[in-house]
Amino acid sequence: MKKKALITGITGFVGSHLSEYLLTQDVEVYGSIRWRSRTDNIEHIRDNLHLFEADIRDAHSVQQLIDKTEPDYIFHLAAQSFVPTSWHAPIETLGTNILGCANLLEAVRGINGAPAIHVAGSSEEYGLIQPDEIPIRENNPLRPMSPYGVSKVAQTLLTQQYHLSYGLKTVVTRAFNHTGPRRGEVFATSNFAKQVAEIEKGKKEPIIYVGNLDAQRDFTDVRDIVKAYWLAVSRCKYGEAYNICSGKAWKIKEVLSLLLAMTNKKVKIRQEQDRMRPSDVPILLGDCTKFKEQTSWAPEIPFEKTLEDLLNYWRNRT
Repeated sequence: MKKKALITGITGFVGSHLSEYLLTQDVEVYGSIRWRSRTDNIEHIRDNLHLFEADIRDAHSVQQLIDKTEPDYIFHLAAQSFVPTSWHAPIETLGTNILGCANLLEAVRGINGAPAIHVAGSSEEYGLIQPDEIPIRENNPLRPMSPYGVSKVAQTLLTQQYHLSYGLKTVVTRAFNHTGPRRGEVFATSNFAKQVAEIEKGKKEPIIYVGNLDAQRDFTDVRDIVKAYWLAVSRCKYGEAYNICSGKAWKIKEVLSLLLAMTNKKVKIRQEQDRMRPSDVPILLGDCTKFKEQTSWAPEIPFEKTLEDLLNYWRNRT
């Protein structure tokens, strides 16, 4: 009998890629959607999915979702996941992310033989990093610098508390930056790729608008990330948190240069103040030795290939 996996936030960027991967592992895939969810990301596999309407902020809705699906694995991805939005809407971010996680854990708490639960944390939990703390390990102090980062710290603590108090089979992953086809256009790599595609099609003046180009980020292809998520529920120790990353940091200006090398268009670069954050983490460079030792995972897709696929995704949509 096939194992059943439930993905909250299945229509999102990561959720859609995770769905694709789990289907190749002969897993029956269930997902939660909201009535207003756009399903573009999963249309090509929709006939192979079991979708249920649910709102993670509503405890009764989440309980019904768990009762109907009876999953063996849960991947909790549903969240307000855009850092800049968390400054404009901190209460919504905290409410969605923290209460949504608590509702899910409560719904599972009373189940005998409860499912393994993966909660997607974030490298933003680390926040302010001192020079002598790089690369970042799981035992590093958590100093979040955004409401989003705070919400993810709370999710991690809740998840670990439910493991300690009730024995739930929980695992938290702190994925560093990840990108690839279908990445939302509000995120830097995807936004740059979309702008390039629009310039190539003559739909936009040859100017790339940017924010902070000096920040350094550790990028991994989303298709490698979702393989790691599957390994997290099948091989990792419950109650633990694990970094998932490539172990290499790229300056955002280097990312932009890689994309511009893939087009023959000449463009100007212009910084916009509204693309800057009130506080920005200068560098996020991770160490995922703990996860690799537990699972033997390693990223396989070169970052240049990730950006090429992302640019082609926007070329096909523009």
